[in-house]
Amino acid sequence: MDHSDTSSKPATLDTSRNWDMRSDTVTTPTSEMLQAMMQAPVGDDVFGEDPTVLALEARIAQLCGKPSALFCASSTMSNQLAIRTHLHNPPESIICHTQSHVFRYESGGASLFTQAQMIPVGIPGANLTRADIEQGFVPDTHNGHKAPTHLITLENTLAGVVMPLEDMQGIAEFAKDRNVSVHLDGARLWNASVASGVEIKRYAESVDSLNLCLSKGMGCPVGAMLVGEKKFIDKARHFRKMFGGGWRQAGILAAAGLFAIERIWPTMKTTHLQAKRLADGLVALGFELALPVDTNMVLVRDPPMVRVQQDLVDALARRGVVLGMVYEESLRI
Repeated sequence: MDHSDTSSKPATLDTSRNWDMRSDTVTTPTSEMLQAMMQAPVGDDVFGEDPTVLALEARIAQLCGKPSALFCASSTMSNQLAIRTHLHNPPESIICHTQSHVFRYESGGASLFTQAQMIPVGIPGANLTRADIEQGFVPDTHNGHKAPTHLITLENTLAGVVMPLEDMQGIAEFAKDRNVSVHLDGARLWNASVASGVEIKRYAESVDSLNLCLSKGMGCPVGAMLVGEKKFIDKARHFRKMFGGGWRQAGILAAAGLFAIERIWPTMKTTHLQAKRLADGLVALGFELALPVDTNMVLVRDPPMVRVQQDLVDALARRGVVLGMVYEESLRI
């Protein structure tokens, strides 16, 4: 999730250091990734003829244990395509977490593209549970005053916190009993899998569709993957063209994704350990953790009775370290 105002990067006085720690989206491709991109065989992806895109889609589908995958420009596009493909009979509603990306940070796309009502549930700092879903669920009782719930969206990780597989399975069971689809925004599911030891395909078993981001923590300049059944992906591909998301020689970008899966993803455990080490140091200085540090994000609050975060952000910016304020004035690193 990338939700702070990062439109302007603070000026730095120390030009010898350039550590931009606002988000795991500000990475740039390594020289090896760029080399793989330049050497990628390409074709016209709108015609389904780009061999590198086809290879990436097949690799992601295999990782998720699903029949098909679709290469998209961003996770926002991937999530909105999923919602639009799942829902086609308004009025309808979608249950989501109150802090979820699809609710807060996708420009109200579900309301515009799908004419769907978003029902946010849950509490900040905690993953969704079956009880949360039950509380917000609108049954299809043919009551003309309400929009029945036909889709549940989950997010894993949420603010860097891993959603337990057992909670996903409980929500999936609830949804299946009511013939309701489940979509997973797994933009950082790569991190969740590394941290929990649970294979991505195990998470995917609990949902009908899922999104995987290639730029968040994976180092790619562009890209996300939408994964699901073949009929679902075929329709999402149709909507992608309507959204303006058809691209031609996209294998140059897909090659970065294939490289990241083989070379960047295996390094995430080290990244998580570094995040935990940083969190321990900040706690020792008196900061309070806003959320558990499961993966690559550290969210801290000011020490009790002290307001130092903005001063710290400004001081570090002058020394070449850029941070961002998010989540109700928590500092995210």
